[in-house]
Amino acid sequence: MNISQYYSVDVINGPGTRCTLFVSGCVHQCKGCYNQSTWSPSSGVLFTQEHEDAIIRDLQDSRIFRRGLSLSGGDPLHPQNIEAVLKLVKRVRHECPTKDIWMWTGYRLAELNAEQQELVSYIDVLVDGKFEKDLADPSLEWRGSRNQVVHYLNAR
Repeated sequence: MNISQYYSVDVINGPGTRCTLFVSGCVHQCKGCYNQSTWSPSSGVLFTQEHEDAIIRDLQDSRIFRRGLSLSGGDPLHPQNIEAVLKLVKRVRHECPTKDIWMWTGYRLAELNAEQQELVSYIDVLVDGKFEKDLADPSLEWRGSRNQVVHYLNAR
């Protein structure tokens, strides 16, 4: 898996202060997407064990209270990303059990395959659906267009 960006301190992509990872690879390629540079699975840099370890350290750092991890992109549920993202969220669940995990995807929850469903079973909040430029609404919280749905999956 490749990643395009990692922010150890982010206050935009989910509630509270968070760690946010933008992965590379998106099959949806939505018209009006603000993050087109992440569409190619080969864009950015290779996600390494060092990146994963840094995320865990950042989530555990008591100097800055981080509420959780946000996963965006690209698309974390892109077939090329499933294995690495699943490994990461399992580790976050094990080593940082009080932190929540948010994920944005262009896939719809009802359409996920078995691998994607397994990954989503570790997520607290899923924002699903393609960005649709004609339904864009800047007043929406946590989503860009009215067709997208915020699913609160696991209470924390």
